[in-house]
Amino acid sequence: MGKRELDESIIELKGIGEKTGKLFNKLGVYSCGDLLSYYPRGYDLFDAPLKACDLKENVICAVKLTIIGNVTKRRVRNLSIVAFEAADDTGMVKMAYFNAPYLASSLKSGTTHIFRGMVRKKGNFFSMDHPKMYKIEEYAALMGHLLPRYPLTKGLTNNTVMKAVEKAFLNVGTIEEFVPGDVLSRLGLMDYSRALKAVHFPDNGSMLEDARRRLAYNEFLLFVIKLRLLKQTQEEAKNENPMIEVADVTRLLEQLPYKLTGAQLRAFDDIKADLSGDYVMNRLIQGDVGSGKTILAFMALLMCAANGYQGAMMAPTEVLAAQHFESFKKLIKDYNLTSLKPALLTGALSAKDKREVQRQISEGEVNCIIGTNALIQEKVIYKNLALVVTDEQHRFGVRQRGALAGKGLSCHVLAMSATPIPRTLAIILYGDLHISLVDEMPKGRLPIKNCVVGTSYRPTAYKFINDQIQAGRQCYVICPMIEEGELDGVENVTDYTHMLKATLPEMVNVAMLHGKMKPKEKDEIMEAFARKDIDVLVSTTVIEVGINVPNATVMMIENSERFGLSQLHQLRGRVGRGNEQSYCIFINTSDDEETKKRLDVMNKTNDGFKIAEEDLKMRGPGDLFGVRQSGELSFRLGDIYHDSDLVKESAMDADRILSSDPELALPQHAVLRELIATKSANSVDTATL
Repeated sequence: MGKRELDESIIELKGIGEKTGKLFNKLGVYSCGDLLSYYPRGYDLFDAPLKACDLKENVICAVKLTIIGNVTKRRVRNLSIVAFEAADDTGMVKMAYFNAPYLASSLKSGTTHIFRGMVRKKGNFFSMDHPKMYKIEEYAALMGHLLPRYPLTKGLTNNTVMKAVEKAFLNVGTIEEFVPGDVLSRLGLMDYSRALKAVHFPDNGSMLEDARRRLAYNEFLLFVIKLRLLKQTQEEAKNENPMIEVADVTRLLEQLPYKLTGAQLRAFDDIKADLSGDYVMNRLIQGDVGSGKTILAFMALLMCAANGYQGAMMAPTEVLAAQHFESFKKLIKDYNLTSLKPALLTGALSAKDKREVQRQISEGEVNCIIGTNALIQEKVIYKNLALVVTDEQHRFGVRQRGALAGKGLSCHVLAMSATPIPRTLAIILYGDLHISLVDEMPKGRLPIKNCVVGTSYRPTAYKFINDQIQAGRQCYVICPMIEEGELDGVENVTDYTHMLKATLPEMVNVAMLHGKMKPKEKDEIMEAFARKDIDVLVSTTVIEVGINVPNATVMMIENSERFGLSQLHQLRGRVGRGNEQSYCIFINTSDDEETKKRLDVMNKTNDGFKIAEEDLKMRGPGDLFGVRQSGELSFRLGDIYHDSDLVKESAMDADRILSSDPELALPQHAVLRELIATKSANSVDTATL
């Protein structure tokens, strides 16, 4: 490997000019090295076309059919539907395309095409919604190949990315190995250069999984080494802001209409001991959804304010920050906690309001500041910040936590996470934090009722959703993808929203939400859902954190077999937050017995820690074969549950390397040292630390 070749701009690649280069830059791809690390999001396997009689329900199939009869075009509310029938000598399939009216004039009766997509059963007939259409010779050229599908931006085609990756490999040649051969042999991992090529252009599924595991090991090893090095430089700091127990917290505990659980009290004892101890607090509160972590954060901030200091709480979204602010204000009013003076600081504030809040912070008029990343902006100057709380800690990097903590003198840090990671992994992945476990649920909470069902249950589910809406409730529907074509065989938010609008009564307000929307648009939709202006929110996993709607009582998850168990549990945690009975419907589109067994865990328990342990045992599909595990520590290819063995092995290997070479100064660690320092290693850091 020549470092020069990896650092070479992609514009130097044949066929990529300034215009195409700028499109790549939008995706964070600037160099050949960036391009080789720009992994596919999925793969297309083009099997031989079937006969209509051989089609199977809920399976992606290719079928050669001739259009028969008329191609019709109709509108249902604001939805355009093009429909027709296609057949061969063994049977007929009903076809439908949504919001593609242009197809009506281009499709002709008597023409033959290859249709590829998910097969459904409607009555006695097979049907396909939005299948991809190919000319016969076009499909013949693709048969037998496993082709990568990349995340794209407008103006950039998949073929352009694929050709650019091929050229980059030719330019770069063999990439230098940085893991010792004995480690590769012990773990049965392929070499780095081969793995990188195979993840882009695998010969088969087995080769792809081998490549993914090797690259996942790289991610874990770099992550743990960076974490260990960070810990070496962060010796325990002396507590410059010692605090004492205060009457305000005691009075609050006496007045609350409920008793804290034993786990909550133990966690708060840890917090109090840290705040009054000799060294600065650096603690993670790990608790299941609904276990009562927020009240612990509130009490820590109250203790901080009563001791004369400022505290800040950083939430991952503006909506969640605003919800925390309102709930804190209510607690202050209900229990007359006059020592706590809160303020909200988010990007949504006007410039004038931001300046006013910044003034209040710098002059010490407020002592409990709740917000988003706006809390760490350069213009925000704290008078005497002593405590930093981060909600959903895996959404923030070490650098973000450090940036906020750096706003004060030897700040205490309290991180919170609802991601239930087994302790064996948590010790590795949260190596810079002490851990307190909140593993009891408050009494009186109604457990969520669960059901795992097949696709035939959908009509019943839609009726149930409508019944809940008529009773004044709200519902979530989760789809794995944003739009058609991203991953074959799974539901997407765009088409599903159109379909639900056509299926449910006209007065039902259905809206969609996904990660490609601008932050302001996402916040507006979440706020509208929180105000009850939206009845059904069709979303990707973007709602995993960042919204608290007690009135939502139904969570329906499409293609649930594509998600990890812990992520399903995180999604389920969006309901069951009010006094009404809540329900979670898991739609399983697979006939595989192991998949059914795995999903049955969701039927049997609502305990996130038990589910996390099962996730370790059963190991669902890795990212490239399923849905991005965005709720967990989001490595690019690695999955902490699926690859738990690699997480543990990489931690041991990192310790071996650093014990013999603490500064990575030896010649054999030169490439590793370089990777730790480069942007590619930092990308792991910002995603996961």
